[in-house]
Amino acid sequence: MDAAFTIWFTGLSGSGKSTIGHAVARTLRARGFKVEVLDSGRIRQQLNRNLGFTREEIETNLLRLGYECRLLNRNGIVAVVTAVSPYRDARDKVRAEVGAFIEVYCRCPMEVVMKRGAAELFEKAQRGEIAHVAGINAPYEEPLKPEVLLNTDQLDVENAAEQVTATLELLGRIPRVESAEYTAKEEEMIKRRLQDLGYL
Repeated sequence: MDAAFTIWFTGLSGSGKSTIGHAVARTLRARGFKVEVLDSGRIRQQLNRNLGFTREEIETNLLRLGYECRLLNRNGIVAVVTAVSPYRDARDKVRAEVGAFIEVYCRCPMEVVMKRGAAELFEKAQRGEIAHVAGINAPYEEPLKPEVLLNTDQLDVENAAEQVTATLELLGRIPRVESAEYTAKEEEMIKRRLQDLGYL
């Protein structure tokens, strides 16, 4: 059983990353883990204000986040990161840097995220008032092999968090809890997916 690890939530703005990430963090804390949630947007405002939104600057921001994760993990703290992190190669570099890395892709159709809290952001991007908004006037490169794939337009927060927890159990990151809410069928589906991807 690994002492600490990083859960990296990626997806478009409004896809549910932060809400689900905090739900997973609460579950892990309830099970006795020390957990720190790192929100990319807040950390950018607090620590990385000098960075813009070019591809290189986005990668720099993510690599700095990865470095924080590695330090937290080294000290026995689980890191839960919520970050759009639009570029696949940048996420792969963070994965290589951190090591104990679980990628969670919050997949959500644009028409759904437009109806959520990110609507104003996307509308401004469409009008050209804001640049570098992933999915509108900047690319978002979907993960190819995320450990967890959540279709967040079809799941409520509780069910999404349960899928992440079940995956962590199957990967041996956290001890199995027999009272878990997910069903045997759901567990088998998750297990089969992890096997197909080569994680089990």
